[in-house]
Amino acid sequence: MSDVGAERALVDRWHGLLACHAAVWSALERELQSRHGIGVSEFEALEGLANCGHDKCRAAELAGTVHLSQSATSRLTARLERAGLVQRAMCDVDRRGIFVLLTEKGRRLYEDARPTHREVLEQALPDAPPPAGI
Repeated sequence: MSDVGAERALVDRWHGLLACHAAVWSALERELQSRHGIGVSEFEALEGLANCGHDKCRAAELAGTVHLSQSATSRLTARLERAGLVQRAMCDVDRRGIFVLLTEKGRRLYEDARPTHREVLEQALPDAPPPAGI
């Protein structure tokens, strides 16, 4: 990229995206925590499990859904398991595989928190779609 103006515009778009993400994440974190006692990552994990078909998915798939590393997802799953929101189960076919299952308590919390999540997104996200390719 040789044009200084184009480079500056690119970096400005990047910083704008980061600022938008930080503002929306902060608003979600504040409201989910105060109303439901969970953070954004916990909500995203519950939503991923609720929408994966059979209320369970492989731990590795969950990591992609919540956009965390496998080790961070493992710690998140452990917190959710201690709270009784999920449980882990071994895969019958591949003993190396671990499934994460949504419990009834986890489903209820997700259903209770979903309207809050959507309300915050409605208020905090800009109306304009993100630039192409994002």
